[in-house]
Amino acid sequence: MSELKSISYHFEEVLHCEMCGESSAKHRIIGQRLNKSQGSRPRKKDGITVSIKKCRNCKLIYSSPQPIPFDIQDHYGVPPESYWKPEYFGFDSSYFSGQISKAKKLLDFKPGMRALDIGAGIGKCMISLKNAGFDAFGFEPSRPYWERALSKMKISEDRLRLGMIEEVEYEEGSFDFITFGAVFEHLYHPAAGLEKAFKWLKPGGVIHIEVPSSNYMMAKLVNLFYRLTGTNYVTNLSPMHVPFHLYEFAYDSFDQLSKRLGYTIVHHEYMVGDVFYPPRILHGVFKKIMKWSNTGMQIIVWLTK
Repeated sequence: MSELKSISYHFEEVLHCEMCGESSAKHRIIGQRLNKSQGSRPRKKDGITVSIKKCRNCKLIYSSPQPIPFDIQDHYGVPPESYWKPEYFGFDSSYFSGQISKAKKLLDFKPGMRALDIGAGIGKCMISLKNAGFDAFGFEPSRPYWERALSKMKISEDRLRLGMIEEVEYEEGSFDFITFGAVFEHLYHPAAGLEKAFKWLKPGGVIHIEVPSSNYMMAKLVNLFYRLTGTNYVTNLSPMHVPFHLYEFAYDSFDQLSKRLGYTIVHHEYMVGDVFYPPRILHGVFKKIMKWSNTGMQIIVWLTK
């Protein structure tokens, strides 16, 4: 997506932490974030900034105020061909296989269990779930992605709905397994979205969430670089440009929310992910440090009620 595209926003004041409920007045401003890629010299770029804050209680990172587009398709209504290479539309039988294996163990899986993919994209996760014996459903807020799922991946429209989590409805207790994948950080109100998902979940069912970690070492190193060069910018989040990440989470974020929603964290782990900026010869060292210190790119949680 071009950074020159004009997007109209309204800005929602954040009064409380989405996850633990603590007053935002107690939270620390960690820096400013531009509405475009910042590079190494963000002070040389024009644009709009929002403050980035961190909850002192549960370590959630978020923007304040929260920029919300008047039309959600301004963020996500981008043809996938303009964002992904052609091989993206191919299907690899190993796609999502690790997560499916974990879900089956936690569920005591039986063929025909119902699964829901929230933010299904072009439907590859739904195909993997179906191939693994699940009765798979999903919904997707981006019209171009939803259309490609129907036309290219041959997902049926009765299985994949078009809409946001705030708009879509299912009967209570409909699903054994629900996955957010790389979606939860895009929700404007993730706690409300998770509460709704738990209503759709059967007793004993499992919810899987993968999100950016608020303790990611590479982000801390970039922020240190910005400080040393005399700026108050941070690299955390991208609320007004691709990939439109609105939150970064810690284990404490989900632990604190569990007290409000009444779920149990049955498993969690960290993914190291990519290493940016340091010379390639040091990537192996940084990956080992991040694995040892739980400061990788993502945190994965498995929840049940």
